Parts: sequence; C-alpha cells; structure tokens
Amino acid sequence: MSSLPEPHGGVLKDLLARDAPRRKELQAESETLPALVLTERQLCDLELILSGGFSPLEGFMNEKDYNGVVENVRLASGVLFSIPITLDVSKEQIEELGLKAGARVTLRDFRDDSNLAIITIDDIYRPDKAKEALHVLGGDEEHPAIRYLYNTAKEFYVGGKLEAINKLEHYDHVELRYTPAELRAHFEKLGWSKIVAFQTRNPMHRAHRELTVRAARARQANVLIHPVVGLTKPGDIDHFTRVRVYKALLPRYPNGMAALGLLPLAMRMGGPREAIWHAIIRKNHGATHFIIGRDHAGPGSNSKGQDFYGPYDAQHAVEKYKEEIGIEVVPFQMMTYLPDADDYAPIDEVKPGTKTLNISGTELRRRLRTGTAIPEWFSYPEVVKVLRESHPPRAQQGFTVLLTGYTNSGKDAIARALQVTLNQQGGRSTTLLLGETVRHELSAELGFSREDRHKNLQRIAFVAAELTRSGAAVIAAPIAPFEDSRAQAAKTVEQYGSFFLIHVATPLDHCEKTDKRGVYARARRGEVKGFTGVDDPYEAPAKPHLTVDASKSSVRNIVHQIVLLLESEGLLDNGN
Repeated sequence: MSSLPEPHGGVLKDLLARDAPRRKELQAESETLPALVLTERQLCDLELILSGGFSPLEGFMNEKDYNGVVENVRLASGVLFSIPITLDVSKEQIEELGLKAGARVTLRDFRDDSNLAIITIDDIYRPDKAKEALHVLGGDEEHPAIRYLYNTAKEFYVGGKLEAINKLEHYDHVELRYTPAELRAHFEKLGWSKIVAFQTRNPMHRAHRELTVRAARARQANVLIHPVVGLTKPGDIDHFTRVRVYKALLPRYPNGMAALGLLPLAMRMGGPREAIWHAIIRKNHGATHFIIGRDHAGPGSNSKGQDFYGPYDAQHAVEKYKEEIGIEVVPFQMMTYLPDADDYAPIDEVKPGTKTLNISGTELRRRLRTGTAIPEWFSYPEVVKVLRESHPPRAQQGFTVLLTGYTNSGKDAIARALQVTLNQQGGRSTTLLLGETVRHELSAELGFSREDRHKNLQRIAFVAAELTRSGAAVIAAPIAPFEDSRAQAAKTVEQYGSFFLIHVATPLDHCEKTDKRGVYARARRGEVKGFTGVDDPYEAPAKPHLTVDASKSSVRNIVHQIVLLLESEGLLDNGN
C-alpha cells in the first residue's frame, strides 16, 4: 500500500493513461473536428490537466466551477481549488469554429499542429473579469496577471471535459519531465515516504541548498526540487540556464536525499491564491511537505513601490487549508552566511552582533555582468560556471545602436564609419542594417504609410534583437520617423541586450541643400509621395541617448562620441 498522500480529490485524474485505449480512435476523430489552436499559456494548463497535475480537474472549468473558484475558492463539487483554469476564446473563434454546448472540438498545439485533446463543450460564458481580478489576484490593475486578463485573455471562456490524444512534445530535459504518476512511481521505487517539495523559478545557490537540507533533516524527509519551466515572471532567467544550475547543484546534496523534476506550469504570480494552487499541485505529485517563502509567487511591487501581497499572506493562506489540502507547510527560512563559523544559519537564529555576509540578487547580477568574482561561500563553482556561460560580461554582450534622422542627414555615413571602427577593435561581430538595404531585402512589399513604416522598423528590431542575443553589435540606420515605433523597437531589442537611440539631428534645410541625388527636389515637385520632411512628418526623439548634428560635427567626431557612450556602458572594454 502506498505511503504517499492521496491526490487532491482522492483520485489522480491521469487522462493520458485513462484515454490510452481509445487513442487511435480519438486521433482519427480529431482530424474531422474543428480545431482550436492553443496559446503557450493554454498549452501549459492543458499539459497539467492531461497528466493529473491539476487533479481533480478533468478539463477547463465550466461556469459553475469557475464562479465557485473565483468567489469561494472551491469547485462546484465543494473541493478546494484556488486558481481558475480557463480556456479563453474570442467571438470570432466561436463563430468561425461553430462553438456551442455539446460540440466536440480538437485542441491543437501551435508549435507543430499536433492534435493533443478533444474537448466536449459544457458551456461558453462571458466571465466577470473585474470580479476575477479582485478575488483571485487582489485587484491592482498593475498586476501582470490582471493586465493579461484585460489585455490578452479573450472575451469568452469555454468549459468542458477533455479526452487525451497525445502528450505535449518536449525536446529539452525529457528525462526530468515526470507526470504525477511517474514521479509517484519514482518515489515508491526509491522508498521515499516523506517528500519536501521546493518551488523555484530562480537559480539556486548555497543558501537554498542549506535551507532545503535543514527542512528535510528536521522532518526525516527527502527533497524534491520542483522548478517551474513553463511561464514565469517576465525578466526571469530562462529555464534552460536554471535547469543546468539545478543539475549542477544536485550532487551537492547528501547521497540519495534529493531528486529533480520539472513542472510545466504557467504561473499567474497570484500570491496567496497561487500558493494554495502550488500546494495542491505538489500533493498531486506525491509531496507531503511544501516550502513556502516570503511573498511566495508574488510579482514584487507596483509603480508606487507597494508589494501586491503581504510578505506572509501565502503562508497563512496554505496554513488555513492545510488539513483539507493534506500537505504540511514548511516556512522558508532566510539563510545567512556566518564567515567566522564558515556555515549558514537561519537569520532569525543569529545572535545580535554576529558577523554575517550576503549577496543580493542585484549585486549578483552586477558581478555576473562585470565579471567580478563570486565567492564560493555564496555559490558553488559549478553553479557560477553555468551562470557565467549564460551571462557574459558586458564587453562580450550584444547591443544595438539605432540612428534615426532625415534622409541625407549623415546617418548612413555615420553607421558605416561606426561599423569600421568596431570591426577594427574586434571582440564581436558587427552587422550593419541601412535603411535602403533593409527596404530592398526585407520590406520590398511595404510602402511608406505610417503602418508600413512601423512594420519596417519592427522587422529591423526583430533582426537586431536576434543578433544582439547572439552577442553581436548591430548598427541600424533607418529614418524611423515615429516615436511610438522607435519605443516598440527598443522594447524588442532590450529583451536581449542594450539599445541606444542616436538622433542624427541634422537640420532639414541642410539635408535638402546638400542632397546630391535630388530626392528632395523630386519630392518637392510631387514626384515622390510620403517623403519624410516634405509631405510626411518626423517626430524628434524625446529622450535619445545621444543627439548629433552632421552639419556641425564631422563623421569621425560623431563616431567618437558614440564609441565613448558604448565605452561608458562597459561594452567596449576588452581588457586590453
């Protein structure tokens, strides 16, 4: 008889196993049905419904279950559940696919068009998003999940039970992607009966190892490191890097104490409600204990500097329902290093006056960025090695320089000269994206309307972002006349590296007077339409990183100013 806790609701709803005998039949039927292509978040939810991770759910919530969860933290059956698991659709999708109660619809993976499940629709309903935002997430409109609810999630929800056709296909860390049934079988094989689950979406260091080991020893248990590898908080370190860190750290645990499994969860950063949800999910995976830290699953603070949730709201929420959930809360103990003892201790057990050391997340990121040493008392060398591979020092990071200005402002000449200068210095590849070249190679079908100009710049930004991510220097020199388009381009690139906006503010009359190709003259005669500065506007940048004027400074001098800007940011310091 198993010593592991029963799944939430009493039975593990493993739809992949349940529907396996009918899989060929369901696959054939799925090809005849209308298909709804799922988003990344919907795919994460679907995967955990199919595997039983969201037991007792057997599908996306119908209106009764949804209202019960939003208002009372309970499904219509009375079983505790804290987060709405919903399938959002638009009015257009409803009409196009003929969605209605009783209809059967294929759910399809957007990545490879594979059919994953069939939903039999119970109902289609319009949710009260304001009530959902308030009761589930706290109501602050700056909350990222509330912004998603209002700006991304579609107008209607579709509820209904699922029948499984295929598992989602993953190509990374397959050996660590356990379903709840597989993880429970793994624990049974190892003879584990008490399991402390540790949720994380960040790299782990020595302090994390110490707190998990102490939690396990105090309860005569083993440790399940169970990181989220679905959708986490924007700006988090990618899961590829994090999993390499966890794998590097695992041998540092006493032999046989810890196991690693990956959770394909789409987090909502919902604080107390999310903590209850996380506890239910870990119980379904076989855990008996769950570590909950300060501000567990919180998104941080809003624009006023106020935290969305209280520091211990999540612990209190799970503690309130711990008997019903059937999992014991383990409070996260903040660990601090005691250099005189060469040991870690819970910070609330340290005597006043005792010397302690710590490195904040901000300081760690600075050390990674600059290549400064990270002491072994803070993190193990094998962990630091993984982090340095994914976070090269500034002088090895990619960046983009966008020069904007009128035609014949000198921006093309400056861009070419800057490319030569950076190539001369070496250290990284340099790519030049001139306006006319991009128009010819990437945007030949576009005109010069505001919409087409926006599309053209976003294509440049996409290419620049990909090159920046790979560590290259990108120099782009389109006209880029509109502020909102430049802001969007900056946002695209800044996901992967630094972005510098250079306003080549050469006056229009100088650009026109020195135009040897005669394009301004043709525009004045009406032979060229939509020409920036003649019959189309140019919006000067509000906050460029640098403003230059080719009518007053030489190209050489302007390039030197840009180089100084890059050097001041540490991007050209090659250590020579």
